[in-house]
Amino acid sequence: MNAEVRAIKTPAEQALTSAYQDARAALPGKGNVAVLRDEAFNRFEATGLPHRRVEEWKYTDLRALMRDALPLAAPADAAAKVKAKDAGKVFASVDCRRLVFVDGGFMPELSDLSAEPGLTIGSMAAALGKGDPLVAAHVGKVFETDDAAVALNTALMGDGAVIHIAAGTVLARTIHLVFASGETPSSSFIRSLIVVEKGAQAVIAESHESNASQVNCALELVIGDGAQVDYFKATQTRGLHVASLLLTVGAKAAFNTFALSSDASLVRNQSFVRFAGEGSTGALRGVNLLRGKDHVDTTMLIEHAAGHCASREQFKSVLDDQGHNVFQGKIVVKPHAQKTDTKMMTRALLLSDEAEADNKPELEIFADDVVCGHGATAGALDPGLKFYLMSRGIDDKQAEALLIQAFIGETIEEVAHEGFRDALMTAALSWLESRA
Repeated sequence: MNAEVRAIKTPAEQALTSAYQDARAALPGKGNVAVLRDEAFNRFEATGLPHRRVEEWKYTDLRALMRDALPLAAPADAAAKVKAKDAGKVFASVDCRRLVFVDGGFMPELSDLSAEPGLTIGSMAAALGKGDPLVAAHVGKVFETDDAAVALNTALMGDGAVIHIAAGTVLARTIHLVFASGETPSSSFIRSLIVVEKGAQAVIAESHESNASQVNCALELVIGDGAQVDYFKATQTRGLHVASLLLTVGAKAAFNTFALSSDASLVRNQSFVRFAGEGSTGALRGVNLLRGKDHVDTTMLIEHAAGHCASREQFKSVLDDQGHNVFQGKIVVKPHAQKTDTKMMTRALLLSDEAEADNKPELEIFADDVVCGHGATAGALDPGLKFYLMSRGIDDKQAEALLIQAFIGETIEEVAHEGFRDALMTAALSWLESRA
């Protein structure tokens, strides 16, 4: 006789199950959308919250870190809308078309919806409700994964942005998705879709600012043949923030991403990227600035499924106090993806004996005509360089700040867009100046 073993659900998992059952009938979308939700929730139910026994979540045990699940966010009140007008401060210096969301809900009255040829902007909740063909064709299909966080987002997705950029369109202004929260801690499940058609060009930014809320957001980004996309993300949150980027790249396309996390309590930024067409290039970069007990996890899966593509991944982190940084990068080169050129590097700068950096770059290569490499370093400031600066009359803290600035500046300087490059450096310097 064999005993049946069942995993005991944590209070957070029980609350998420109840939240889905209670909200299921009111969530936007029927028919195929409802089926998609149910299938996703069943996948989540089968595994529960990811934990350390799941290799991809080994260093960010969400089952242990998420003690309870907050109730789903209610519609934003007037005070939250007023507060949201000042959100997105990291990219405030860049001229952008702002699309504002409060507790996951789209705020058209706070957003710039002025017309631009080739650009269509809408609400995900509205698109799901009316069965928008663009959403039906792409949501849940851009990069299929069994990741539990993505499954939970699909099951409970409420609102987000739906952006369509027509073929050949060159956007005149940057699109800035601004996500803010109200004063009452809550949970929100945000789903956005951006489709950039053949030959189009766009710059897209995303910023998240919240208090003690729990946010699970996912962005599905489709880049067509010959298109060019720059994507920037800034995260400053004192709650739980799990973000998933699901990206498919066509042939002869180009994309660049940059993620900045600073003053972020618990963040996991995960990327799933597939090079689906030949001759494309991509770069994923980022900087994490941690102090106190901040925990930031950058995890990515880069799949080279077509030949003659090149990718670069470069991430740097600065850790003070008991900060914990995680980097997991996995590059998979499929058998027919010959002439792939990819390099991955992560570096961590430890300012405290209690800080921790876990770096795990990986390569899985199934083709024989490729150039692939990866590396990881972790260490303290060079005492010789610090002594040199202090010998020139620079005090201890200022010397440290200059060395840190040079360390992260190497990555930020790779950003081609001058406005975003300056904004990212200004945010980094602000963090440095606030160090005690």
